[in-house]
Amino acid sequence: MRPSTGPEPAVCPCAVADDLVLIVSELVTHAVLHAKGPYAPTVNLEPGRADIAVGDGSPELSECRSDGGTRRTGPGGRGLKIVRAPGADFFVGRSSSVKQVVAVLTWQAG
Repeated sequence: MRPSTGPEPAVCPCAVADDLVLIVSELVTHAVLHAKGPYAPTVNLEPGRADIAVGDGSPELSECRSDGGTRRTGPGGRGLKIVRAPGADFFVGRSSSVKQVVAVLTWQAG
């Protein structure tokens, strides 16, 4: 008899994993380019669902930053389209001292 190790880990299909990596990369890159740290990326994986959140040390939305942080001067502005392309929902939550950007990606669990 084998000891119980708890619930089975959540698994996502390879194509979903590729989308998940792209979304995490885009959200972290956006935070580094447009907000001050500290940065706190988290991923919660459940059957049929991934919640990707990136917190940063700025309560301001990127176009409202007043601390002189790095801003893209060339081509850009595709981040939200990249996050939403695989069907992810997108949310932003703010408090007086931090902001959290969240993408939720769902798929048919099998």
